[in-house]
Amino acid sequence: MPWAVAAPPDAATIGMERLALAVSRVDHPAFSIRDLSLNASGGEARLALEIAHLRVGASELRGLGLRCAQGALNYPFIACRDGRLHIGADELPWRVDFDLDLTTGEANAVARGERGARVAFRADASGRLHGRITRLSLTELAGRLQPHVAALVGWKAAGLVDGEIEWLPPGAARGAAATDGRLIVRGTIDAGGFGSADGLQAGEKLGVDFRFDASRRRGRWHGKGSVDWRSGAIYWHPFFVEAGARLDVAGTMQGDRLDLQRVVLQLEGVDAMAATAILDVRRQRLVDGAMTVSRADLAIVGPRWIAPLVAPQAAERLRFAGHVSAGVRVGAGALQEFDAVFDEAGFSLPGAAGGGLALGPVSGHVPWRAGASSRADLRVDGGRWERLALGPFLLAAELQRDRIAFARSSIPLLDGAVVLDGLALQRVTEGWRGSGQVVVEPLSMRLLTEALGLPSMGGVLTASIPALNLRPGEISLDGALVISAFDGYLQATELRVREPFGIASHLSANIEARHIDLAQLTDTFRFGSITGFVDADVRDLELQRWRPVRFDARIASSAGSYPRRISQRAVQNISALGGAGASAAIQRGLIGLFDTFGYRELGFRCVLRANVCRADGIGGANRADDGFVIVRGGGVPALDVIGYNRRIDWNELVERLQRVTSGKVAPELR
Repeated sequence: MPWAVAAPPDAATIGMERLALAVSRVDHPAFSIRDLSLNASGGEARLALEIAHLRVGASELRGLGLRCAQGALNYPFIACRDGRLHIGADELPWRVDFDLDLTTGEANAVARGERGARVAFRADASGRLHGRITRLSLTELAGRLQPHVAALVGWKAAGLVDGEIEWLPPGAARGAAATDGRLIVRGTIDAGGFGSADGLQAGEKLGVDFRFDASRRRGRWHGKGSVDWRSGAIYWHPFFVEAGARLDVAGTMQGDRLDLQRVVLQLEGVDAMAATAILDVRRQRLVDGAMTVSRADLAIVGPRWIAPLVAPQAAERLRFAGHVSAGVRVGAGALQEFDAVFDEAGFSLPGAAGGGLALGPVSGHVPWRAGASSRADLRVDGGRWERLALGPFLLAAELQRDRIAFARSSIPLLDGAVVLDGLALQRVTEGWRGSGQVVVEPLSMRLLTEALGLPSMGGVLTASIPALNLRPGEISLDGALVISAFDGYLQATELRVREPFGIASHLSANIEARHIDLAQLTDTFRFGSITGFVDADVRDLELQRWRPVRFDARIASSAGSYPRRISQRAVQNISALGGAGASAAIQRGLIGLFDTFGYRELGFRCVLRANVCRADGIGGANRADDGFVIVRGGGVPALDVIGYNRRIDWNELVERLQRVTSGKVAPELR
């Protein structure tokens, strides 16, 4: 009888005028009390119970009290009718009745709240305690406790709780090993919900069944429990999850150490998920643990758990296929091992106008060990970027604690390949850094332009990137990117791309083109025929969201001796690019005798600032009328193309380029 008070030997019931009781400390396996005081006057009188500090599990309340205007004190019985509960100065809308026998420890208590809420407890002489909770409103409970429990501040709660609580004292449990007591909690939550102040965590229409059973033996708790989520949905940023999961746990707890020996989560799309863990509860730290995921169906778990993490802005468009299994082990508070096995896994991200990105199926094993190196091997059966198809390839890498070194890999692309050589990544504080070399083996320009939806071009494309650098949110080149095209080459230096896959992508570079064959170039883009070669320089190029916002571009005839002819259509289109006032100056009487004309040189400059192209022509060829020469004639007949508009709206200039290649302009001849 842990709550009994010894009665006088010659009296069963004694009237008392006044009772004052003060207890500095009460410790129980289920709760603890500090500074309890009970004051009562005899007969039908007042009774007041005050608790300075109450702890139940991890929750604490201060200034808890019960005041009974209708109390009864007739030793050994204490009774209360229509008692009022309060926390600090806040009176709760509950009415409490209880009866207590001080000699046997038997007690009955009932608390009634609003809208049918009821909490009833009964304790017998053996110390056994049984409680029943009916229609307890979480909305009301959270609202009343928020001013006193810091963990609840900023949260909203909803739902009704029904359940039972049972405490079995030592020796009361039947058919079980000797214990220092057993606690059983079981119940349901219906129409549940919650929400954080920032809206990043929320749940609604929740239906949950729960059960917890714990026994105390030799100072250690041994427990098991389950949570069955049967209805509703939860948003826990960035995840949105619907009902259907079940959690089973078993473990022990002593002091601040929680040892979860079995954690099993039943989740849609996963054959099995199990874990073990050792937690420091006071420090809220994982000390040791392990988790295994068996054969997760990526078509189900990918959109729910992977897409919100890796691509939240495109999560609804990401598609997954295949299966993955994984294992994780944590030791001494740090990750020690990780394994992932892919079985025909793949993903795709459709583009807004077709195409998009796809990779897979992928199969293989990726192992990682904190204290040793390991080797990852993946077989990729293909992929796609927009309309560019990738062939099958193997990807191998040596994995170390904070480093990944890829073996040389050749990725088939159209009739050529992209070769990665010496690529290595190092994890740093802000993310991953890396470097390597990339070579593009000869690709047919005809196949490439068809795949990209561009006008068909002849020749081949090759490229060499001797030093590719990767930083968090940035890709840059040391040295030059060289591309062979149109019997010449393009070279990019100081190339840097920031946030390449973000909504605020930014590219900067300097570009140099030399000895570009104008016959191939103009034939490709239906510009009209020009023979000869040009050099081009684009300095301080900047693209934002892949659109030009700044550059200084110059085009000029290449040095050397070679045929230089220009067709009437090309003259017409060059004139049209200059807008109103641009003209082709030619000897009018000879126009009908020639389809092409000789020229000495051509040149054009555009400095783009604030969406305006400041135009100029051949250097040193300015005219008295402020015109600028774009094409300087040579031979018979003499021909010059002259521009007069030195400020051209960039968007309008791009539209003109589109028009001239479609043949929708008329020449102005003088």
